[in-house]
Amino acid sequence: MSSDAPALLSHRVPDLGALELLLAVARHGSLGRAARDLGITQPAASSRVRSMERQLGLTLLDRSPRGSRLTDAGALVTDWARRVVEAGEAFDAGAQALRDRRDSRLRVAASMTIAEYLLPGWLIALRGDRPDTAVSLLAGNSAVVAQRLLTGEADLGFVEGLSVPEGLDGTVIAHDRLVVVVAPSHAWARRRTPLTPQELARTPLILREHGSGTRQVLDAALAVHGGLAQPLLELSSTTAVKGAAESGAGPCVLSELALGEELSARRLVKVPIAGVRLRRQLRAVWPSGHRPTGPARDLLSLTRSGPPGD
Repeated sequence: MSSDAPALLSHRVPDLGALELLLAVARHGSLGRAARDLGITQPAASSRVRSMERQLGLTLLDRSPRGSRLTDAGALVTDWARRVVEAGEAFDAGAQALRDRRDSRLRVAASMTIAEYLLPGWLIALRGDRPDTAVSLLAGNSAVVAQRLLTGEADLGFVEGLSVPEGLDGTVIAHDRLVVVVAPSHAWARRRTPLTPQELARTPLILREHGSGTRQVLDAALAVHGGLAQPLLELSSTTAVKGAAESGAGPCVLSELALGEELSARRLVKVPIAGVRLRRQLRAVWPSGHRPTGPARDLLSLTRSGPPGD
């Protein structure tokens, strides 16, 4: 065997629980009192000591009606056990400190629709479970979310694109529809027949920027119908796109999740379209091989109920 090979603990080294029991016997001078101190039965304690003696190949206790006394070997083993248990306690305290530091904050990166219309409810629910966790939300398009995860700027991300970005793992949390909307004054608001994909493709639209999940889905859906025409406007937020459409500048295509208020108040009108599927999956994502833990895992669990739309 190479001298550089890592050393392995002998199978004769007892576990920490057994060593804690031996220390309790040394403190109390009685196996029964040591068992009560540790919350186990005396037969279980006696069995554990005998098992430890067999494991070590040593007699640790002299048992008598007056109690249990450490043998000379038992006294030495107890001294060593004390150091091992103290090191174990320090290890446990250090690991807890790391968990506390991890759990004290959660950095979430999310694409715009999820950040604006879904995450607020999830974060309110998370606060009820983890009131001491400080949460920061970084909003951007799906490409920006992926970059923030890969550079360690975020612990958990949410994207709206066609697939999981390279370098990330993910899970589908819900589905979403994209819909065509116009101002009530637009000619499409009075159409009696659905739009065709070709009509939508050749019409200059108010669009989200490249890199957004909405733009990815729309580009892919219309690629076989001639591709998107030159944009009328290209804007970096859902709110800006809606505002431009409401002003009568032209049609836009947005998530149904983002349009509830505008459609109810008829500030925008939905235009039916046939022959093209404008649906997408909403995903939680994280760096490959690093499954979410702590608050990130809890937030992921809260998304399982999912947003509307399937």
